[in-house]
Amino acid sequence: MAGEPNWEWYRTFLRVLETGSLSAAGRAMGLTQPTVGRHIDSLEAALGLKLFTRSFDGFAPTDAAHTLQPYAAGLAATAAAMRRAASGHGASVRGTVRLSASEVVGVEVLPPILAALREAHPALEIELVLSNRVDDLLHREADIAVRMFRPEQDALVAQRVGGIELGLHAHERYVAAHGVPQSLEELPQFAVIGFDRETPFIRRLLERFPALSRQRLAFRADSDLAQLGAIRAGFGIGVCQSALAAREPRLVRVLPSEFSVAMDTWVAMHEDLRASARCAVTFAAVVAGLRGYAEGT
Repeated sequence: MAGEPNWEWYRTFLRVLETGSLSAAGRAMGLTQPTVGRHIDSLEAALGLKLFTRSFDGFAPTDAAHTLQPYAAGLAATAAAMRRAASGHGASVRGTVRLSASEVVGVEVLPPILAALREAHPALEIELVLSNRVDDLLHREADIAVRMFRPEQDALVAQRVGGIELGLHAHERYVAAHGVPQSLEELPQFAVIGFDRETPFIRRLLERFPALSRQRLAFRADSDLAQLGAIRAGFGIGVCQSALAAREPRLVRVLPSEFSVAMDTWVAMHEDLRASARCAVTFAAVVAGLRGYAEGT
């Protein structure tokens, strides 16, 4: 290596990987295109590697770039975690907390919980990551995560919220026009809303409810928010959190005695953050708020 690479060069490298061009990376970072180009040239010189080749539609990453990408992403996550820790240094509740949650929980459930938290602690800042994937708390991709399974890593502090019930629901417009099934066996005769690609959770669900298999679905989306939107629009019958549906009088529960699934819900954070006032307060507020939501209070 010609010298120790500057962290900013790695940051630029990741942005060019993401955007596919120097100009787009520059716009995203607030830098000029020549500056982005110099960062990439400097990183290539320091590493002794060719990271990109020019193509007709932008910059194409080399095999070396793909190999280095997860390491650069790890540096980015560590740097972001360091900035969050620095922002909340001290005993007062201030600074930034990065929170990860699924789409529906993040959009439909957490906002009022976080609004009340902010009202109580005006110096607190929240970064909310909407993701159905499991963010790696051990590598500080998030400070706190809402997860639908029990975290097993010893380095994590986790508290169980309870079981958030899933049920089948449809809008009253759909029910008025098409009726409802009298049993799960009749469900495929109706427009059913569901997944596109299988996940481990969906595979377990299909073992109990084969009527929800992909080929029988009239609407398929991997986004839980898209499925919820289709239910609200009257497209058909879909799986929805029962506590959420209870807030909307025009959503009708379908086959409640035959379909009820409890998602075991946990809130977790790295044990090193227990002494952080900002994380401890946010953790407690999220646990209390989600517990009330799950219990319907």
